[in-house]
Amino acid sequence: MNHRFPSPTDRDVLIEDLELHPRSDVVIIGGGINGIGLLRELALQGLSATLVERDDFVSGASAGSSHMIHGGIRYLENGEFRLVRESVRERNALLQLAPHCVTAQPTTIPIYSTFSGLLAAPLKFLTGKRGTRRERGAFVIKLGLWLYDAYSGAGRITPRHRFTGRSKAIAELPELNPRVKYAATYFDACMKSPERLALDVLADARLAGGRAANYVAAIGLDEAGVLVEDRESGRRFRLEADIVVNATGPWTDLTNAALGDAGRLMGGTKGSHIVLDHPVLLAATAGRELFFEHEDGRIVLILPLRDRVLVGTTDLEHDMADPIVCTDGEVDYFLELIATVLPGIAVDRSDIVFRFAGVRPLPAHGDSSAGRVSRDYAVVARRDSGRPGRTTLSLVGGKWTTFRALAADLGRRVIEELGRTSTIDTASRPIGGGRGFPRTESAREEWIARHADGVPSSRVEQLLDRYGTTAADFVDEIGREPDAPLTHAPTYSHREIRRLVTMEAVCHLDDLLLRRTSLAFEGRVTPGLVDEVARVVGDVRGWDADTRAFETARVLGILRDRHSVSFLQAAEPPVPGGAR
Repeated sequence: MNHRFPSPTDRDVLIEDLELHPRSDVVIIGGGINGIGLLRELALQGLSATLVERDDFVSGASAGSSHMIHGGIRYLENGEFRLVRESVRERNALLQLAPHCVTAQPTTIPIYSTFSGLLAAPLKFLTGKRGTRRERGAFVIKLGLWLYDAYSGAGRITPRHRFTGRSKAIAELPELNPRVKYAATYFDACMKSPERLALDVLADARLAGGRAANYVAAIGLDEAGVLVEDRESGRRFRLEADIVVNATGPWTDLTNAALGDAGRLMGGTKGSHIVLDHPVLLAATAGRELFFEHEDGRIVLILPLRDRVLVGTTDLEHDMADPIVCTDGEVDYFLELIATVLPGIAVDRSDIVFRFAGVRPLPAHGDSSAGRVSRDYAVVARRDSGRPGRTTLSLVGGKWTTFRALAADLGRRVIEELGRTSTIDTASRPIGGGRGFPRTESAREEWIARHADGVPSSRVEQLLDRYGTTAADFVDEIGREPDAPLTHAPTYSHREIRRLVTMEAVCHLDDLLLRRTSLAFEGRVTPGLVDEVARVVGDVRGWDADTRAFETARVLGILRDRHSVSFLQAAEPPVPGGAR
């Protein structure tokens, strides 16, 4: 069922522009972080580039993130030293370029033996075979962290790792399993909201001249160009370019098949997560990520995020024809692993407020185990015999941490294919609201005071934490006319939601509740909130009563079927600290 929006919006104007001016140097298919990152890179380099995404931006594999920006310490065991070096460098860079979204994260590894795994790790590195599973002991972990620290080199901005014995480990984290012999603590980084970071990257791309449309599907390729369909209106048209980049992640093979090039490049694995509202568990982490090896050899994590706890992840072979959901069996697995590392804390299904899953865009790997498959990226080129000069590049792999480096590498490849030259280096260019972000407490207070003209300082601070320095635009919007907090989510206001809808191509309620905000992730969505937000969004988009009913049913169905959110509980506790 298509719902045409009668009121003009920036998205409607863009679709019209794409129809009237279909020509670009490059067409990118796929609006996950890698496609968006490439659009930004090409636009900043002065190329004309157009991106289309069949669903919403960052709604596929990129939405299944563990929220970590990390160097990949476990990749050392696979011998992926280049990837670790690049990942550590990019982690350090993102802490500087996007400090509003990416923050340093202390991470603790509980260790239960001294020399276990001393032979197994080199065996895996040299042969790719794990052999008899042995947990990693202190010696192996110490060696890995020493190498990890070494890769930070001159660009170090986080402390070196430290080891503690059992007594100090228990003193610092009293709920740890008493079997623990050592604890190793090092620093990586985490994203408060992966979706908000991606939307900032996208905003940078658009400001530089890149065009990006969500809910536009690539459905064919011929001598005239890429045939696309606007899934909101049903209109079809063509986009023309010399280079087409397939950046659809785990759907790469399906996209290539739609473009007339069947083949097998991908072999993605599913990773699932649960989000818990559990104050005792949150306190037990003491602000640290707990990163450890479960009994089956899988590396898993318990990560405090604001007032919630994220637990993940699995690594299971997945058929892209099957639903991408966190199953009950995976929930059992997570509850078991929490009990293993923090045995004194009772956690059950009633504490789960959100489940989610994503498929990693890994290369086809035959009989190799999922954990052994490289997390590095590669590009596969196909020359179009039907139209000389046109090339399709398929991106295989890629991960959140290295999206900027991947975009720069792939961007250079595209520029060379077009016979152009790079004009700038994006390695030190701030991202979105990270530009001019106050780094010290005094600078933060000065920024808030400077923008608190007619808007309470507490509200300005709230927006700064949420959007970085682009909060200034929200403050201007909110201060222009009377505003009011949402009844069912008081930390958001009506004018804030209206700005998100207008400026960030919101087409459906789930775009807003799952990706433009963290309300669904944090388990704060209720039927009352859905009704309230539907009215606000509908006023902007020109929805009639039938469309509002459709959108309400749609988002409730998505939350129920994909994220196992139950609305049987009637309570709707207010969120502390209301918005102006």
